[in-house]
Amino acid sequence: MSAGAAVMLSFTVWGSAAYATESGVPTTAYGVYDFGAGFLPPPTPNGTIAGRSAFYKTTLQKDGHGKDTGNDFSVSVLSFSMAYLRMTDATILGANYGFGAVVPFFKMNGDLKVNAGGQTVFETKSDVFRQADISILPIMLQWHVAPNIGINAQLQIQAPTGDYDKDRFMNPGVNHWTVSPLLNGTWISEHGLEVSSSFQLDFNTRNPDTDYKSGVEYRHEFAVGQHINDWTVGLGGYYYRQLSDDNAPNLENGNRSRVIAVGPAISYFKLGNIPVWFHVYKEFDAENRAQGYTAAIRLSHSF
Repeated sequence: MSAGAAVMLSFTVWGSAAYATESGVPTTAYGVYDFGAGFLPPPTPNGTIAGRSAFYKTTLQKDGHGKDTGNDFSVSVLSFSMAYLRMTDATILGANYGFGAVVPFFKMNGDLKVNAGGQTVFETKSDVFRQADISILPIMLQWHVAPNIGINAQLQIQAPTGDYDKDRFMNPGVNHWTVSPLLNGTWISEHGLEVSSSFQLDFNTRNPDTDYKSGVEYRHEFAVGQHINDWTVGLGGYYYRQLSDDNAPNLENGNRSRVIAVGPAISYFKLGNIPVWFHVYKEFDAENRAQGYTAAIRLSHSF
């Protein structure tokens, strides 16, 4: 185990984008947790701030059977997020209690041409740079099981504060509330092998402007790597799947989505320095959504 692994800073800074559920937009971001997912920052006098930037690109839409829809489709999303997290010395159920908030901004650019019978029957495009939905974390619990084991649980509430227009192809906001419980864990062997995982469920309310209610979403994010001095190098990724149907007028097939992503991940952590996480993921086996790739970098600092 590398020095300082027991206090590795790993926490949510939302801002990645992909496609699932209503209008092909995910309710909450994924591809956020990789190395050190089970460790939250230690209690400090002024808390922790963090920044994350991610880029998502796709030119491929998949139908419910995992086949190319045949539409002319291109979307890119550049996101920027700022987070504040405060862990305290107060304890609940034997865990340190903390809280936090995340404010994201999306630069979204996309166009879609729906083809049928060799002709374009519908065409739309968007180019927008606006605030996305703010997330509040009223409960964050960090258990100190062992120096090489980290376990934390969190409750995330995403509020419909982002920019939204029901007639626009792409929107930074999703225009409904989402409540998400999370459970994260990290294990590091005495030889520096790390296995980290994050499990999350999203429970969505109905979009009042469209009368659309996205189904319950599940995701498992993971990372496996080797600690080499102050670096951790390996593979990360995520598995996403809708557990229940979407509900909306004239919707017949439930619109359940799924996707798997994997790619290289690397992190740097040394006491006294700013920690950094970086990964590049390629998506596979998508259904009822787009399939692309994402790259993300994350930094943090405790005061």
